[in-house]
Amino acid sequence: MLTVQFIREQREQVLAGLQKRHFKQTNIIDQVIATDDQRKSTQFELDNLLSESNQLSKQIGDLFKQGKTDEANALKEKTTALKDKSSSLETQLKTLQKDLLQLLYQIPNVPHHSVPEGKHAEDNKEVYRNSREHRNASGLLPHWELAKKYNLIDFELGVKITGAGFPLYTGKGAKLQRALIQFFLDQNSNAGYLEVNPPFMVNEASAYGTGQLPDKEGQMYHDAQDNLYLIPTSEVPVTNIFRDDILQTNELPKKLTAYSPCFRREAGSYGKDVRGLNRLHQFEKVEIVRVEHPNQSYNALEEMVEHVKSLMESLELPYRVIKLCGGDMGFVSAMTYDFEVWSAAQERWLEVSSVSNFESYQANRLKLRYKEEGKTQLCHTLNGSALALPRIMAGLLENHQTENGIVIPEKLRTYTGFDVIA
Repeated sequence: MLTVQFIREQREQVLAGLQKRHFKQTNIIDQVIATDDQRKSTQFELDNLLSESNQLSKQIGDLFKQGKTDEANALKEKTTALKDKSSSLETQLKTLQKDLLQLLYQIPNVPHHSVPEGKHAEDNKEVYRNSREHRNASGLLPHWELAKKYNLIDFELGVKITGAGFPLYTGKGAKLQRALIQFFLDQNSNAGYLEVNPPFMVNEASAYGTGQLPDKEGQMYHDAQDNLYLIPTSEVPVTNIFRDDILQTNELPKKLTAYSPCFRREAGSYGKDVRGLNRLHQFEKVEIVRVEHPNQSYNALEEMVEHVKSLMESLELPYRVIKLCGGDMGFVSAMTYDFEVWSAAQERWLEVSSVSNFESYQANRLKLRYKEEGKTQLCHTLNGSALALPRIMAGLLENHQTENGIVIPEKLRTYTGFDVIA
């Protein structure tokens, strides 16, 4: 979340950023400032009362020592009144602090100045497209038909076991899934990311820390009895490794990678966009997460983009990179690049990765800081999919299909143990 200090000092910049996001509730900015003014005033009054109460307590002690019992008891009555008023002010202060926090939770991150103007996906800016030729869709099968033809994925059995959006991978489909996970993890490790294996459920504090709460509670699966959430991405547990930490500058950057299943309710999804692997309630993903010094975070973002490009090139897929416009970015992001693979049979682009810089927005929630020259400041956090498997699987099946089967990309063959799915 944004800091109150930043909102106060950069009010016009914040309002301009919210306008770029097409965020309508800009009156919240003035509510934050007014609530913080009230909080400060209440804190000032409380501090004065506590100081006065402490001074009176000392006077009472001195009076008792001098045998002036009546005067001491008279002052005790005054301190009792002060304590009652202080207690009331402490209650008011807690309420104001809670109200201020709830207001701050409602304000999205301010976009970086280079984020394109726009409201919808059509306004996003393509910044790169690789040179692999798009195949003519004539005669090509979509991935759900290929999955059935080669016994790779059983969508019907997934429905039987759980429901729609929970596919069952079988045979070479399961092996290809496992091979992709291992390949991505190895490539990420070779690029300097420390592999971790995080929990797949998180507590409420972790969900608040990375911004899933209170913005996306309707999209997460929740165990009410234990108040735990199934993770929508491993970004959540991995970033929370550093919650409440103060790092030294020589410890930065922190670079981690993790595999996890991901669980998303995807409420309201329907139509062609959810067919096959296009949109699922459970899927696998490999993530990269970075904690950076603020001066280095945008260099780190570009480095992450180049790394994900190398993964896409290894899979021999046609893809493009787009920079999201202000109105299409996620709530906590300051800048996001999306990677999209070309679906040869569906003749459309499918998102397979988002690489984002959250600047200090998550770090403020997480209380994730670094110390430099004796001064404590907020870190910057970044994350990216490297990569999300369902649409990568769809892209592989559709783009690498031939009359003799589905050809496995060369760099993946040592992981699959086979060259062709036939």
